[in-house]
Amino acid sequence: MARVRFIGSEPVTVPELGGREIQPDQVVEVPDERFEGYVCQTTKWQSVEEPGAAKKTAAKSAAKEG
Repeated sequence: MARVRFIGSEPVTVPELGGREIQPDQVVEVPDERFEGYVCQTTKWQSVEEPGAAKKTAAKSAAKEG
């Protein structure tokens, strides 16, 4: 799952996230396949972690330990 930060000035309800109310500056996880749909709204959402980033980080950590 990717992560985005809501940078709007007022709380919003996001039906796609189960109707959750998202507060300004809150970071939420979104499905990888929907990531672009959020970050293209540059006045409302900001990228925190791109799709697949957690997998890459975990793979690097495992390689260092191995």
